[in-house]
Amino acid sequence: MYIHAVSHYLPSQIVGNEHFTQLNGLSSEWIIERTGIVERRKAAPGENTNTMTVDVVQLLMDKVDLTSVDLIVGATYTPYDTIVSLAHEAQHHLGIADIPVVSISTACSSFLNAIEVVEGYFALNKASQALVIVAEHNTLYYNEQDTISGHLWGDGAAALLITKERQSEGDFTIKSLLTGGAAHTAKATTAVMMKPANGGVTMPHGRDVFINACQYMPKASLQILERCGLTLADVDYILPHQANLRISRNVMNTLGLPEEKLISNIQRYGNTGCAGCAIALSEQWDTFKKGQRIVVTVFGGGYSFGAMLVEV
Repeated sequence: MYIHAVSHYLPSQIVGNEHFTQLNGLSSEWIIERTGIVERRKAAPGENTNTMTVDVVQLLMDKVDLTSVDLIVGATYTPYDTIVSLAHEAQHHLGIADIPVVSISTACSSFLNAIEVVEGYFALNKASQALVIVAEHNTLYYNEQDTISGHLWGDGAAALLITKERQSEGDFTIKSLLTGGAAHTAKATTAVMMKPANGGVTMPHGRDVFINACQYMPKASLQILERCGLTLADVDYILPHQANLRISRNVMNTLGLPEEKLISNIQRYGNTGCAGCAIALSEQWDTFKKGQRIVVTVFGGGYSFGAMLVEV
């Protein structure tokens, strides 16, 4: 599989740490020390995951022709509409008839699970060009007065055109992909939750999330490299789920890699859920050099995890 093109969309409103200082007394210094976050983006009134889908797909259309797309996969855990999904909204915008339209949610791991769905369709010869959209509207569901997790969240979206066959020399190759669930662990189903009718986003066991994320992302990264017959010495960049800069640094330390190889955007956008890694990939797209290898690794509530090796 190949990533032919990628785009990202971020709402224009910027929310700095001082907002939470005024709201609940959390200092900017404390937020930065604990999370790395300096500011985040917040969707405007009238914006939601479906409108962000249209915006980010339009940005992708400005780069590449999407008329041959024969599969659309959308991923979010913060839907605006639980019936008309991101994928439906994208199909309606593109005006492409009679193609598979799939929506999934595995919390912050949904990005890689969406690509894995594409991999399955490609393997069964049911599709050859897939549009993947990841979008999160965390600020629709969060309680910003919650001093545990209210300051973590940001909004944003990304879209990728993934093809079965190489389309150009500039395509990125998806060498291998794996995902898994770790809901067998003791606090997996209560550590971080999002219940629209009962408190929105809550994180009663944040330390457990931290511990498991720091274990599963390095583990998945090593597994994906082993599958490809590679070692950490062959890796140019690690792109972890953008949950917490301390988690990302812990992952790098566990892998024994320098921070120069870490790709991180949480400082500017907060935790943008399953969209975070895709947004970062889009932002960095033009800076990667031929032959470089990027390990994307994720961990989400529930618990879910995964890793993907991409070669430029």
